[in-house]
Amino acid sequence: MKRSNILLVDGMALLFRGFYATAYSGNYMVTSKGVPTNAIFGFLKYFLNAVETFQPTHVICCWDMGSKTFRTELYDGYKANRGEPPVELIPQFDLVKEVVEAFDVPNVGIVGYEADDCIGTLAKQYRQDHDVVIVTGDQDILQLVDHHISVAIMRKGQGNYEVFEQDSFVEQKELTPSQIIDLKGLMGDTSDNYPGVKGIGEKTAIKLLKQYESIDGILLHLDELTKGIKTKIASDLDMLHLSRQLAEIHCEVPVTCSLEAALWKTDTNLVEEKLLELEMKNMMRFVERATAFVTP
Repeated sequence: MKRSNILLVDGMALLFRGFYATAYSGNYMVTSKGVPTNAIFGFLKYFLNAVETFQPTHVICCWDMGSKTFRTELYDGYKANRGEPPVELIPQFDLVKEVVEAFDVPNVGIVGYEADDCIGTLAKQYRQDHDVVIVTGDQDILQLVDHHISVAIMRKGQGNYEVFEQDSFVEQKELTPSQIIDLKGLMGDTSDNYPGVKGIGEKTAIKLLKQYESIDGILLHLDELTKGIKTKIASDLDMLHLSRQLAEIHCEVPVTCSLEAALWKTDTNLVEEKLLELEMKNMMRFVERATAFVTP
């Protein structure tokens, strides 16, 4: 049986990227009814380009479901550095999901978890019998690279991806995918606002993991480390373990999505109707390119 090619889309990453890519000048796209649409416009360009590039048989879009998750319960500083979303973006959170529905693509998300956790869970479920491509701008998701799971990181410029696969991962990143979790545990993550071990940066963290394989391995050989590094780790043990816990994507959350529901079989008439409502008729040329490879 031929393996399906499943595209898992990090909806939040594409939406925020779309918003800031089109709002840097301060000129927001707004419909004649006053509805802001620039984030949706950017999201669609990225989304449709990903479909055109990777030509999946199935597509699923995953979302965060609010800012409160099990990670904020573990550490109240988690993502506390992020302010409220811009007022122009807020109405587009729900509207973009309506647009995704118009493509007959499932929107997936679970309260208490992040989109990453849904992506990880679905990727692990599907990889047994299918090939999975995850499209995101989030480096954290690199920990999911595995047999039959690849990650396409969006780089600057439309349609520019850096694709990570199991066979070439170590060559690209110096570490294995699972070591990305321990890397974050050691060095922290400024974008998610958890510190890791104070004074240990990426270069030192990679060096330690290449030598001792994991945080557990480092702790077993603590006496072999230089006095400075040993002191830093010993002084920050609790935060080291917490940071690692925050960094790890949970791949056993209660989420499922049938492949039948995710089949890329877009009715372009329904999509055009939605795009006309949003006054984005010009987007149809991208829709046509993203559906041209599908056999009727």
